[in-house]
Amino acid sequence: MVTVSCPRCHRIVESQAITCPHCRVTLKAYGHPGIPLHRATKDGYLCDSCTYHADDTCNFPQRPYAKECTLYENLEERKLELQQQRQKSSFGAIVKSWIQRHQALILLLGLLLVCLLLALSKS
Repeated sequence: MVTVSCPRCHRIVESQAITCPHCRVTLKAYGHPGIPLHRATKDGYLCDSCTYHADDTCNFPQRPYAKECTLYENLEERKLELQQQRQKSSFGAIVKSWIQRHQALILLLGLLLVCLLLALSKS
């Protein structure tokens, strides 16, 4: 069972809970356990750090003063995710991944090369 902290009372609740059993605050949007409901903390607004607000693709009626949103995506987390994807697709990472997948072939070719060098040195 995965648990999370309630944003209002800070008690531990099940991650799929629709409402907090202690303070009755709504945790999931539209009463559906698969739709997370993001909330702003204290005096801030979600739009200040949202990817959709930054690229001007948000069509939420409460924009730019949304305190709750179902589509919120943190701008900093998204930037970090994109940076990690770029690092994974770099040339060095691709070569390292290929070497890890083909270790047996590389070992066999190395052994064959050593045998060939030994054969050439004896003749």
